[in-house]
Amino acid sequence: MADISSLGDLRGKRVLVRSDLNVPLDGTTITDDGRIRASVPTITALSEAGARVVVCAHLGRPKGEPEAKYSLRPVSTRLAELLGRPVTFADDTVGPSARAAVQAMADGDVVLLENLRFNAGETAKADEDRAAFADDLASLADAFVSDGFGVVHRKQASVYDVATRLPSAMGGLVHDEVEVLKRLTENPERPYVVVLGGAKVADKLAVIDNLMGTADRLLIGGGMLFTFLAAQGHEIGTSLFDADSVEACKGYLARAQESGVEIVLPVDIVVGKEFSADTATDVVDADAIPADAMGLDIGPRSAELYASRLADARTVFWNGPMGAFEMEPFAAGTEALARALVAATEAGALTVVGGGDSAAAVRQLGFRDEQFGHISTGGGASLEYLEGKSLPGITILSD
Repeated sequence: MADISSLGDLRGKRVLVRSDLNVPLDGTTITDDGRIRASVPTITALSEAGARVVVCAHLGRPKGEPEAKYSLRPVSTRLAELLGRPVTFADDTVGPSARAAVQAMADGDVVLLENLRFNAGETAKADEDRAAFADDLASLADAFVSDGFGVVHRKQASVYDVATRLPSAMGGLVHDEVEVLKRLTENPERPYVVVLGGAKVADKLAVIDNLMGTADRLLIGGGMLFTFLAAQGHEIGTSLFDADSVEACKGYLARAQESGVEIVLPVDIVVGKEFSADTATDVVDADAIPADAMGLDIGPRSAELYASRLADARTVFWNGPMGAFEMEPFAAGTEALARALVAATEAGALTVVGGGDSAAAVRQLGFRDEQFGHISTGGGASLEYLEGKSLPGITILSD
């Protein structure tokens, strides 16, 4: 796939960069700027090459029209700080403000357009419904660089359609993400351990299915573990549970036994009466959850067990926290898992934190990005890649 060098001399050229700047906000305060920091190297490289860099991105899930709480204006301020140069913010995406900002650019300048998803054409399902918006976006530039890995699994105007209208290339962030994922899927160094957590088992079923033939061990945590416990016939109380996925989980447990893949489930659980940081807690055996309690984290013996199953790993992929890490009483399992990954990294393993809540958790718990082999910027894109799906934003750059 073509990289930025394939676009030739960019001095004076307008380059539209699709970045992923979808960061968490508390009001107008950015609570984790990891995705903005990850976007900086490609934007800097283009600016220093003399390109006129027009950055586009989305934030949140507006319904195809402007919503003040989803404005990218706070992001433009942080982006300017990290770039160490001014960033002009356009108040619209393809309207008068955007066109005036682009028209006024000098070589090396950076403009950030307002939220792409303020325009219904960005996320429209039908090709013809995205076409006009894609045409308007493409008219702002002479070339396109895809650098938002967190959206490459979406067939959207700024990800897919613009690449059919302009000379296009892969940015450094997307290139690095794809190279890491290749190492997870093409002859990974063994033992290969995959840790899956998070709330919904249904979101991970296809990944588990595909990994049955690749991974040596699957460690299961988070809300999804209770569907596995239910599949084993255990009482799970009022824990998060996906009744529609029980039979699938039974099937995976049976297949794992037949194929020699080790599925590791918790042996103890931190429980409470309600989903609250103030609820009274207890640690119980995983097969002895009280009928009136809910599981909110893996227990301390489970944390030790999981660390032991990571100790000899040479390749690790982790997606999804072990418990409700946002609440201090239920963060210990996720913190222990992160420490085990740091130890594996220090022992020479390739460790990949698969974006989304996992990335947010390790940062919130005080870990540094460089303590892991790679922190992905795209949880959903990473999972779909591991499912074996083709990613539209990648395939269009290969055509």
